[in-house]
Amino acid sequence: MKVHLLHPDRDLDLGAAMPPESEALVEDLTLEPILMAMAGGDTLFLQVARQVLLAATSAEPAVVGYRQDALADCLAHRDAVRALYECAGQGLQDVRNLGFLRLYSHSPGTTLFGALRVIEAIAKTLRRLRTLAEEMRTAFRSDAFGRLFTTVLAELTDDFFAAVERHREELSSDGGLLLSARLGPGNRGVDLTLRRPKARRRRWLDRIVGERDDGLSFTIAARDESGHSALREIRDAAVNEAANALAQANDHMLAFFTQLRAELAFYLGCARLEETLRTLGIGVCRPVAHPAATRELRVRALVEVSLALRQGASVVANDLDADGRSPIVVTGANRGGKTTFLRALGQAQCMMAAGMFVAAGEFHASLSGRLFTHFPREEDPSMTGGRLDEELRRLRAIVERLDVDDVLLLNESFASTNEAEGSELARQVIGALSERGVRVVFVTHLYSFARAWAAEGRDGGLFLRAERLADGERTFRILPGPPLETSYADDGATRTRMAA
Repeated sequence: MKVHLLHPDRDLDLGAAMPPESEALVEDLTLEPILMAMAGGDTLFLQVARQVLLAATSAEPAVVGYRQDALADCLAHRDAVRALYECAGQGLQDVRNLGFLRLYSHSPGTTLFGALRVIEAIAKTLRRLRTLAEEMRTAFRSDAFGRLFTTVLAELTDDFFAAVERHREELSSDGGLLLSARLGPGNRGVDLTLRRPKARRRRWLDRIVGERDDGLSFTIAARDESGHSALREIRDAAVNEAANALAQANDHMLAFFTQLRAELAFYLGCARLEETLRTLGIGVCRPVAHPAATRELRVRALVEVSLALRQGASVVANDLDADGRSPIVVTGANRGGKTTFLRALGQAQCMMAAGMFVAAGEFHASLSGRLFTHFPREEDPSMTGGRLDEELRRLRAIVERLDVDDVLLLNESFASTNEAEGSELARQVIGALSERGVRVVFVTHLYSFARAWAAEGRDGGLFLRAERLADGERTFRILPGPPLETSYADDGATRTRMAA
């Protein structure tokens, strides 16, 4: 059985390598608070959330919609999804209690009888899973959960459980094992084969006086170690194939429970994050994901999630109308919310691509080929070059991987050099990326660059500015507006002198 809750055609690969840009995304977009809120202290939830969120920046609209529908089911039926998760977890715990990892040995007989105990435990969990599927299938609407329930009910039938019980009884050591063999060279047994025992019909007299021993038999003395060893060798040779088959069946069931638990953890983590945001007064919406080539971007009341989680309160929301616009250049007052706005866009892009909700009133956006970030780094004392060298090395590594319809978020890039040189670097880099079809959002204080770009009147660009009131107050709103020559860096000092 396959789970297929996150992909319509495959299971989530928890062992897949993370994209090279994932570490930078976590740091630059401050995704850690979001991941921790989804995890709630659970290591599995954290692992799955990280894997899905960071590996999904190049998703397809169909996959995004598939997950969004499944998440809608989860949000509508949280307790039911949690029951599925606990069912899978109970199956795994039962197996661990039986010492599953120790049942594989050099002895096929030991493997066989250990696997029988595991099969018996798993059968109880499978019955519970079938019951849950029967109860939930009419209430859930998504293709993901619908296919899961259909698969469970089709596979876990009464005939299946009857066959499991029959095989368990036949292979149980309580009634012994029926083997056949031929005499080979030296009168040694060859072609040892495990046989299905014939059903016995007990007569009424047998039940009173006991069954007669109609066949030839012998008994090995309790202290005859060599005899018992020879008998084990015969048994192991006969049951080897059956032991391997049972071990593979165990592997399959355990893999199914492990996968089911992991994929459900993603949706339950989303539900946990949604509940946390709701308590902070932050609304979420189902984003509309468009193909990458359409270049759509319309936002209403977008919130920077990590900031809200750290502050434990709602934060200023922003709107944006930028369909078909690139580059988007954000200028304005220091400490005016530009970087926060940039992070909010990046977080929303990641969450949408993962099939999650977005912390906004409305979010229409094109999926990216991939999402990259270039933010300032703390100075490394071990660097052999300067800050600008470090910036350019990181940017070059990104540019070499960029392609059409990728998204690049630049925050104060080229600020480690003088205004003239930084503006010229920005002009050349942003121009080349735009010609290549890369979508760029650039937060900058480089007025010379911004003024020259605006004056050239290039098609497609959009200028935004952090709002500053006449008295110097920052509203943290990002509004359309041309660049200004000053970023009002002295406002903070002025307010400090007035307070003193």
